[in-house]
Amino acid sequence: MSKSIIEKAPFKFNFTALNEMEYPKYAHYKATDKEGRYLYWDKFKWRVEAEADAKKAWWATKFNRTIDRKYLMLTDKKNEVFSFCIPDSIQAKLFKILSLASKGVVPQNSIKEQYLISSLVMEEAISSSQLEGASTTRKIAKEMLVAKKKPQNEDEQMIVNNYLLMKEVQRVKDEALTVDMILEFHRIATQGTDDNGNIAGELRKSNDIVIMDRDDNVLHQPPLFGSLPQRLFELCYFANEEHNGAKNTAFINPIIKAIILHFMVGYDHPFADGNGRTARAIFYWFMLKQGFDYFEYISISKLLKKAPKQYSMAYIYSEVDDNDLTYFIDYQVDIILRAIDELLLYLQKKSEAFEEITEFLKDSSLSEKLNFTQKDIIKKAIQSPGRIFTAIEMSVDYDISANTARKYLNELVKYKILISSKDGRLVTYISPANLHDILKVK
Repeated sequence: MSKSIIEKAPFKFNFTALNEMEYPKYAHYKATDKEGRYLYWDKFKWRVEAEADAKKAWWATKFNRTIDRKYLMLTDKKNEVFSFCIPDSIQAKLFKILSLASKGVVPQNSIKEQYLISSLVMEEAISSSQLEGASTTRKIAKEMLVAKKKPQNEDEQMIVNNYLLMKEVQRVKDEALTVDMILEFHRIATQGTDDNGNIAGELRKSNDIVIMDRDDNVLHQPPLFGSLPQRLFELCYFANEEHNGAKNTAFINPIIKAIILHFMVGYDHPFADGNGRTARAIFYWFMLKQGFDYFEYISISKLLKKAPKQYSMAYIYSEVDDNDLTYFIDYQVDIILRAIDELLLYLQKKSEAFEEITEFLKDSSLSEKLNFTQKDIIKKAIQSPGRIFTAIEMSVDYDISANTARKYLNELVKYKILISSKDGRLVTYISPANLHDILKVK
């Protein structure tokens, strides 16, 4: 770990750093600052009152962070344990996530539920790839996935792999985590690529792997490769062990546990390449396994991609500050909440647009004849005159069979809402420029 990228805390936590006379002066320093932020020393020291001793304020903060701290059996490369605490600010965020899950993020049988479709799984596949450096545009990536085209380069291959990986996560969500499952996740994520000497589905076989920033500072050197089989076995044991608080067992919030699994795969860095994708896949696997079904439609990589340095720093703070996972947990909980907010905003906009087309068609003779999918296609067609639709694209977008999609599109042709055409063997459906006027007389 490079010591130059952040300023090391001035001293290890010490119970005797404050005497009884000084304690009242620093008692108001809690685990987080006044805004609920869980700060490391390099940022904390600038937020201490002018008359206070920053080191003593840091001690008081560290003292509060030891209260109700949970220690895990998971260890670092020096065999020292990882731990975490959950201050009130994080508890509040967890409560919000759990409340949304218990109420249902999206009401059943609603228009918004109709929009929870498989195309949103593409978002995580594309964003996760871009986070790892893929440069393919979103438009090209989606067209490739929809048409099931053969990838033309490694960037496109990475996106296809991640899409297949998310599908595999959904398939095995009810199974226990095993080392073989982790290897399979990695195989799917990296097949057809050979970055950094990676072999798909195999653990790294050297210790010359280091994680560096753009300025060539060493951020992290993972555990020795010889320890990886045992470390992954212990990680699987942790993942499969019950932490529900029953029968005097430890309780770990399932969201926290999923985040810890994410961190540990990144920390162990068991593969030459593809560790981030594998770590995020395991995060999703655990969330789906715990009944957070809507996580199938939430992209954390989209937000991580926007601030990759903050993502890296969350790892670094946790490692540098006595293996305190709270830094990483706090950052990831924020990412989850923001991802949920983005999903809800997306669904709200889609729902409002759909209600507009429904209102527009309410006096039409077609209103009762058209289903949700057909009305939504009409909405897209009005917004984009000349747009070309295909049965394959619609089957992916609406999670229906290609035959069903073709039937829906042909019915729209029959009603003269779309124009059918042929491009070789491919049947296409085109939105006429005057569709809005056509619908007025239906």
